[in-house]
Amino acid sequence: MSPVSIHRRAALAGIGGGMLAGMMPGTADARAEDWAALGVDVKSEFKWAWDHYVERAWGKDEINPVSGTSQSFLIEGHDLGLSLVEALDTLWIMELDAEFQAGVDWVKANLDFDIDGEAQVFETNIRLVGGLLSAYLACEDPALLAKARDLGDRLMKAFDASPHGLPYRYVNLRTGAVRDPETNLAEIGTYITEFGVLSQLTGDPKYHQAAKRAMMHALNMRSPIGLMAANIHAETGQFISRNASIDVYADSFYEYLWDAWELFGDAELKTAAQECLQAMIDHQGKRYDGLLWFPMVDFETGEVTNTSQTVLGAYLAGLLGQAGFKAEGDDFLATYTTMQERYLIVPESTDVTTARPRTLRTGLRPEVADAALNLWQHDRDDRYRAIAATHYRNMKASSKAAYGYTSLTDISTRPMTQGDNCPGYWWSEQMKYYYLMFAEPKRIDIDRLVLSTEANVLRGFIS
Repeated sequence: MSPVSIHRRAALAGIGGGMLAGMMPGTADARAEDWAALGVDVKSEFKWAWDHYVERAWGKDEINPVSGTSQSFLIEGHDLGLSLVEALDTLWIMELDAEFQAGVDWVKANLDFDIDGEAQVFETNIRLVGGLLSAYLACEDPALLAKARDLGDRLMKAFDASPHGLPYRYVNLRTGAVRDPETNLAEIGTYITEFGVLSQLTGDPKYHQAAKRAMMHALNMRSPIGLMAANIHAETGQFISRNASIDVYADSFYEYLWDAWELFGDAELKTAAQECLQAMIDHQGKRYDGLLWFPMVDFETGEVTNTSQTVLGAYLAGLLGQAGFKAEGDDFLATYTTMQERYLIVPESTDVTTARPRTLRTGLRPEVADAALNLWQHDRDDRYRAIAATHYRNMKASSKAAYGYTSLTDISTRPMTQGDNCPGYWWSEQMKYYYLMFAEPKRIDIDRLVLSTEANVLRGFIS
């Protein structure tokens, strides 16, 4: 079926309300929901899973919840307590103070980044630098900030090696040797929140400056229609593809434009965020059978180049709402709630022309709950909580295993076929999103809350 392009905000706004009312599930049920009780349930499930992690994978990167084994993630053969670090601020928010302190004590006694091994710069930043910073902001233990700074300095080698300040994808944490200059928007532009906070807390501007320089390099290469290609070369500084993407290879770049405004008052990046989002609406927003999608397009012509959309793209619904495109955000979220209603678990990748899964596996993805939280923050409308409640209950029904929550290998079977891995982000992201919406915890000021792309709290703790 041929897509219907969306070229003006007004066009989306005019149909957004109707799509929202017709497709968002649970609106009527939201009034009867006991949100506090649901928050208690989320906390109970998180504590249950945490106890299994402590028993079977303490200090390891990730637990395999079916077999009760573990695996490393960032550097093969070297565990850096990834899940532990990612869980810290969630434990704090849930007032699991003994568990939080045990995690902090492990970090102080065992976490050492002087490793002769290559780490992916992007993942290491959002997961470990961000996790350490949010834990520091929670409890103000200076050892956590020192660990974050040490790791930040090691990652800076990847920026310094490029003539354009675009970080290479991998860096050896001990030697500073870099590898893989063929990178992408997400991996060169997802630093300014963590690095900016690191600069604030240490008084050293170099981290923030490096992060913004990389973002501005890409922004200054926007095409006449306002889009950027997703792939870029750290050595030449040039785009190496023609695909503009909202999700794979690009997603968190756009989140961090807006976050730079929220955290640091960076009006230049606020304007860039709004301009980029408007360009997406004008040139990537397409309708297939009434559903709004944002498939990949040629960054100069706007012609569709790929008809897949991943579940990662759901974040955009929340970002659109944050940045003033509320009707468009609601409309795009309606696409994902339709997929949630149809398949219970949103497929990892979908063919936008048919709304059918391109893959049946999924990795405990949090993006629908992320978008619901961002939109709920805007007006506290319980319909967003209802979407998150469905997301939570479907996850609980399909992914709970003997020793925690696991990824799925086939969402089409009944029961769904489980894999055997709990990704580190599960501890930082969706369980926190659920708890923030349902429990409204007393240690968080929802109105001031700013989360990283990994859901680390970088502003909003109540002291």
